[in-house]
Parts: sequence; C-alpha cells; structure tokens
Amino acid sequence: MPAPADLLTLGDAPFIRLTTFRRSGEPVGTTVWVARDGDSLVVFTPVGAGKLKRLRHTKRVQLVPSSRRGVVADDAQSVEAMAEIDSSESTLRHVSALLNKKYGVEYKLVMLVEKVFSRGSRERDVIRITTG
Repeated sequence: MPAPADLLTLGDAPFIRLTTFRRSGEPVGTTVWVARDGDSLVVFTPVGAGKLKRLRHTKRVQLVPSSRRGVVADDAQSVEAMAEIDSSESTLRHVSALLNKKYGVEYKLVMLVEKVFSRGSRERDVIRITTG
C-alpha cells in the first residue's frame, strides 16, 4: 500500500501510529484511531495516558499509517506534525461523534467493553494534530 503524502490523507487510514517524544528525544509510538476534523486530525485518548504527558513538553509528533496491531508497511512514509491537547466537553462530544461515524459498530463495541471493565466511562482528552 503506498504511503499517504500529507497529514489529511492519514485521516482516511483505518489506524495510524502516533509517535510522541520523551524529554530524552526517544520516540514512543502508539497505534490509535483517527478522524479528520476540518484541517486537522483528531485522536481520543484516556486522561493520564503517557502520550499526553509527553505532549505537554513537546508538541512534535510523527504519524504513519499502520495496521490495528501497529504494523507499518515497508513503503509507508511518516508525516511530521504538531499536536495540542483539548479537554473541552464540546470537543470531546464532537470527536466522539466523528469516531463513531468513521468506525461505527467497532467504536461502539470498544467503548461499551471499556465502560464495563472500568465500571463507568473513562475520562478522555482529544489530541488535535495539525501541520503547524
């Protein structure tokens, strides 16, 4: 599969590997669901996730299309971008609707299983990714 050339094209990928960076500069990749929202991409993540901590000291991220298990094709090219954390309730609802529209039953099922195992809904933050 040829690699997407730009940020917004990654919004069409079923999954992406979002790489954030530790203070030491060491990259940490995480496979995430992603949706396009206007001129940016959005990702949902539980409050307290390591990627949020890393984003608080550097907004730099790399994105690459991947499989559900994080496997990246040999010809995939990464995209450099900037990310910001958004915790507003209206953004959370909006992004949840975007992910529900894109992933459908799969999204609903994962959210239900998570709710059952965590004995309630987990608090989430949105990561908004732009070209800079």
